[in-house]
Amino acid sequence: MPPTNRATVVGAAATGLALLFAAGCSTSGTASATSKSGIISAVGAENEYANVISQLGGKYVQVTAIESNPNTDPHTFEASASVAEVISGANLVVQNGLGYDSYMNRIEAASPNPARKIIDVQTLLGLPDSTPNPHLWYSPTTMPAVAAAITNDLAALQPAHAAYFKANLRTFDNSLKPWLRALAQFKAAYPGTPVAVTEPVGDYLMAAAGARVLTPFVLQADVMNGVDPSPQDVALESSLLRNHTVRALLYNQQVVDSLTESFLSQAKRYGIPVVGVYETMPTPGYDYQSWMLAEVQALRRAVADKASTEKL
Repeated sequence: MPPTNRATVVGAAATGLALLFAAGCSTSGTASATSKSGIISAVGAENEYANVISQLGGKYVQVTAIESNPNTDPHTFEASASVAEVISGANLVVQNGLGYDSYMNRIEAASPNPARKIIDVQTLLGLPDSTPNPHLWYSPTTMPAVAAAITNDLAALQPAHAAYFKANLRTFDNSLKPWLRALAQFKAAYPGTPVAVTEPVGDYLMAAAGARVLTPFVLQADVMNGVDPSPQDVALESSLLRNHTVRALLYNQQVVDSLTESFLSQAKRYGIPVVGVYETMPTPGYDYQSWMLAEVQALRRAVADKASTEKL
């Protein structure tokens, strides 16, 4: 389960809470009324999922992203009443699962609607609750499956536009090719590249790139869950940087504390390039696929040129 003991981000206090991907997005009205208007009201719990919904639904959807603030820790997000209203009125919802956005389940249960389409990515991928890393969108296999499920649900909600949605799915799948090609090229050029991380945000991406994460997973999980890591694990992480055992440090820009800042300082002191990673898609300027490609390009710059990309 995500941590609950960090500083809480209360709903209305999170600026940029709802990122609207279509003009004229409304936060009121029932799901059935919205559907009859010809526009599907959709919600992505995280803005990367909302962005993909927008790409697939195009002019026939209005999409709200619940979590889109790159300066907050998504694990500690709490939904406000206005957010609950948006979710309750949606025809289509995409959420991550694995306890990452469990507030979605509570809101959905409080406003039951048998016509509402809900895509829980954990369930879609058949992942057990014990899956230790919830950052599923960094895996190259995740979003194609999510996009296909979204397309099917959009077509079920608006059958007259099914061909339009399927054409957008083909466009989306094709647009992932530069990212997949960059992963394959990195894996071929720099096989087994050792890296350190502050938590498991980019671990799926590193696995796809053929990199080896040397940071003990228990330390990663402790940072993710707001638990103090053991002195032994902290010392090991420091030694990876001090001894140049790793060729890059992947630094989560959205979970920052004195410990992670100390790792960042050590990386800079010892000349280890830093690659900034995020839990919600950096905006503006990115869509999902360009964000993923930018992360791989930043990794390649770190390894090939010893250049940091601390922030996208």
